[in-house]
Amino acid sequence: MIGRFRGQFEITCLTVYGNVDLVFRQAERFHPECIVVADETLKDGWEDRLKPLGSEILWGREGLLEASGRGNEDLVVNALVGAVGLEATMRAVESGSSIALANKEVLVMAGELVTAEMDKRSLSLVPIDSEHSAIFQCLQGEDAGRVRRIILTASGGPFLNKTREELEQVTVEEALDHPNWSMGRKVTIDSASLMNKGLEVIEARWLFGLEPDFVDVVIHPQSIIHSMVEFVDGSIKAQLGVPDMRIPIAYALTWPDRWPGDYGTMDFLSARELTFLPPDRERFPALGLAYEALKIGGTAPCVLNGADELAVEAFLSGQIKFSGIPYTIEEALNRHSVVSSPDLEDILEADRWVRKVVREEILK
Repeated sequence: MIGRFRGQFEITCLTVYGNVDLVFRQAERFHPECIVVADETLKDGWEDRLKPLGSEILWGREGLLEASGRGNEDLVVNALVGAVGLEATMRAVESGSSIALANKEVLVMAGELVTAEMDKRSLSLVPIDSEHSAIFQCLQGEDAGRVRRIILTASGGPFLNKTREELEQVTVEEALDHPNWSMGRKVTIDSASLMNKGLEVIEARWLFGLEPDFVDVVIHPQSIIHSMVEFVDGSIKAQLGVPDMRIPIAYALTWPDRWPGDYGTMDFLSARELTFLPPDRERFPALGLAYEALKIGGTAPCVLNGADELAVEAFLSGQIKFSGIPYTIEEALNRHSVVSSPDLEDILEADRWVRKVVREEILK
């Protein structure tokens, strides 16, 4: 993406978990000041190979946090997966960087805390997720006080038409076969369970300053309308486009401008049908659990997120069934003693607690 806008951006740091081949090729092209490899087990095999690039090489969680807090960047793109993105985001915010956010767990775990810190410093928070990017685009030039509700669309994933009995038997391979989007394994499983949409509801609450009752979800299998905003006069604005993540990524990088890009165009004659369905919370209870955690507030969304991460890992490794994902999350929420107005340490402690509890339950 940055290569498309060559000369318009300067990359100061690149981070990767374990795909060092990729970051090596990127560093040869863009010459960053710093490279972070989060998987420290790769240090022995890669440290000497990376040195000739001339970039500073940092390793592991501490390297990620150090690079995030240097304050050299106008914009930090956070596309980390899971709770690890929270501390890195807070470091970047505290050092004065605006954020382009693809790591939804940051706002799920600590939305109130993160947005308050960003407001205090007058920093920008631009969403990259296609649904939140759609809402963000629909709100440009609008008075947020005139919003009646926002409507997040969901494809419904690969199991939209399966019965509860059939969901008991689904395989990992089936769950990873998303009909519209190419995503990482964790996000794809969350999409299949509708937990991804639940996390997006919580994220939307903090991105757009709306209470849970003003955030709706509708199933839209074609993934053409990426989300909508309804205003107080009944008018609805929708953002449409081909399902290509390069579009919201480019918008986040170039906002408040909009630069040309060859990402494909909508063929409305081929897309003859746009259908909408209500989400079935009985077959997909994860969505209801997310709304419940959001209404409880405090550390409850953090526990929801951590339990989901471990439950998805357990499903992918064959330890639990697909239907065990929401069950594991619900059990963790029921056992958690909520901290109502948490600081960062309270949130991190809740994350540590839920991971310990869920690991013990799954092993049991």
